[in-house]
Amino acid sequence: MRIISGKYKGKKINGFDIDGTRPTMDRIKESLFGMIQEYLKECICLDLFAGSGSLGIEALSCGAGKCYFVDNNIKVINILNKNLDGIENAIIIKNDFINSLDYFSKNKIKFDIIFLDPPYKLKLINPSIKKILENDLLNENGLIICEYENEIINIEKTNLKIYKDKKYGNKKIVILKK
Repeated sequence: MRIISGKYKGKKINGFDIDGTRPTMDRIKESLFGMIQEYLKECICLDLFAGSGSLGIEALSCGAGKCYFVDNNIKVINILNKNLDGIENAIIIKNDFINSLDYFSKNKIKFDIIFLDPPYKLKLINPSIKKILENDLLNENGLIICEYENEIINIEKTNLKIYKDKKYGNKKIVILKK
């Protein structure tokens, strides 16, 4: 896997042989970043279930100002450190998603774009969205980008709206906007 566009175009990304991680296919990533390009310039991003960091690195490559990468697997963190070598404005946090979101709230860190691409089997999209909203971590007009397979996303009784919704085979991308 490689970064497909921007400042770091062509940079090799390692780490897809770790249990629980899987790559976002290039065609999906290209389509996704085409949909959010206007939101990327100098934005603050969160790659919450970072894995290899592919989505966050792509965001930084395309003009994001800063990206926080969160994962709780030490093997993933080690590979993420290698993948982020030479990448500016990247911050790694080794923790689970709940404690990380609480940390951001306590430190008054808010985001313009949040990538949610957790292990599909765990169905963590809805609990993540709930915690993000409880902690008020999304800036006005901010985006939450969800990649998933069989989960049903519930945004009833929230201030989020579906901005974009795409299906790629069995994978789905939903972009929610505040």
